[in-house]
Amino acid sequence: MSARINIRDFDECRNIHKGAVFIVASGASAKDFHPEQFADVPMITMNGAISKFIGTGVKPFFYACTDKNFSEQQPELFSQALLLSERVALWEDQVQQLSVAPKGEVFLLSKAPKLSWGELIGVDKDLIRNRNFLKRRNRRIGFSKNLKRGFFDARTVAYVALQIAYHAGFNKVVMVGVDLNQAVSRFYEEKNTVVSPCGLDQHFHTRILPSFKIVARKVISDQFHVYNLSNSSRIPADIIPQIHLDDLNAHVYDLDCSKK
Repeated sequence: MSARINIRDFDECRNIHKGAVFIVASGASAKDFHPEQFADVPMITMNGAISKFIGTGVKPFFYACTDKNFSEQQPELFSQALLLSERVALWEDQVQQLSVAPKGEVFLLSKAPKLSWGELIGVDKDLIRNRNFLKRRNRRIGFSKNLKRGFFDARTVAYVALQIAYHAGFNKVVMVGVDLNQAVSRFYEEKNTVVSPCGLDQHFHTRILPSFKIVARKVISDQFHVYNLSNSSRIPADIIPQIHLDDLNAHVYDLDCSKK
């Protein structure tokens, strides 16, 4: 496309915030969440969940899309995401094919590198990996604290959003609509709308759940908290603790959400 795109380096958005952030995903449980009620709290959203923000005056802090077919399956929602979001995270070839220039900053996604021999004997503070190397599949599971070095793909874009939240410096994350239930329609889908393919069931036990277990064991700490607002999520509460909508104010506002 000929329009100018503002491509930035991931270093430019590292540790630029603190406090709470919402990750707004597409699960059915997100239907009862209204971004305008927490307009002063930054929000990271993805794919068709951008529909939550249309007409609210709330601009997502970040929009992420790792599905290269989403722009064709949901062109209107994808265009709205590019126009509404302060920042977007996309693959480089997605950016090259854009028909609408994003209003905000664009960051290029890349996957974390394969495990190196150096990591076998040392510790990488940026790339947190599953240390069980015997199974080839386990080598691809991890969590990136620095997106300049790439992200780990858990086969759900909500996991990319969680890595964005850490990279940006937030220390309290509330996940909204991270149900991961393939049998239930996304909150924005209706009978007469085009439904994007979903592979949650295929990857849940092999990639999604093991990835969140890594977060529970090696990422969550006194300095980084993660809560799950969904009461129908497939992620067990002993991995990511649940929070109720009625308790949201107390949990979100007990930390300073202002910029550093």
